[in-house]
Amino acid sequence: MSNPQNHLTPAEQLASASLNPSAQSPAMEPETDLWTGGFSPKAMIGTWLLSALFSIAVLVVLVLAPSLFGEQVPLNVLWSVGVGIIIAWWAIAIASYAYRRISVGYKLTNQRFIHKHGILVRTTDRIELIDIDDVAFSQGLIQRMLGVGTIRVTSSDRSHPTLSLLGIDEVDRVSGMIDDARRKERRRRSLHIEAS
Repeated sequence: MSNPQNHLTPAEQLASASLNPSAQSPAMEPETDLWTGGFSPKAMIGTWLLSALFSIAVLVVLVLAPSLFGEQVPLNVLWSVGVGIIIAWWAIAIASYAYRRISVGYKLTNQRFIHKHGILVRTTDRIELIDIDDVAFSQGLIQRMLGVGTIRVTSSDRSHPTLSLLGIDEVDRVSGMIDDARRKERRRRSLHIEAS
């Protein structure tokens, strides 16, 4: 006969145990902040380099336009379209950076991971550290040189079973910090580390 406790998340098991007077509750520890962060400006360096190369390529095409297109298209129209494309490209890149920088924030405490997102409507989600099952990170070539990357947190939390943290500076250290904090919290609450 299966035990219904086996189908509960670690946080639900803890809540269930706290309702049982015979269960021993872990010593209460004050909640302290371990890390606060968000999207790093360094994460956009690859985008800025790509944007610069694209702009140079468009300008080269515009300079060579008379020999490429002859007199079929007026030069002033070509330059207007080319400069418009460059401005639109940079506007999208800057808007993307501003949105990522302003709209997302993270906080790690010794008990919870807090994720805030949104600009006009701000939503705050909390994941109990004992609910986090795995922490991994990935980096592209330029990101490895700059020390930034994406952290992926997998948990038994119903609202965010998988949460991706984009553009995190010192990604190796931060992902290790989240993993260490979840292990410490699980040990403190006498729960197993392996995922259910």
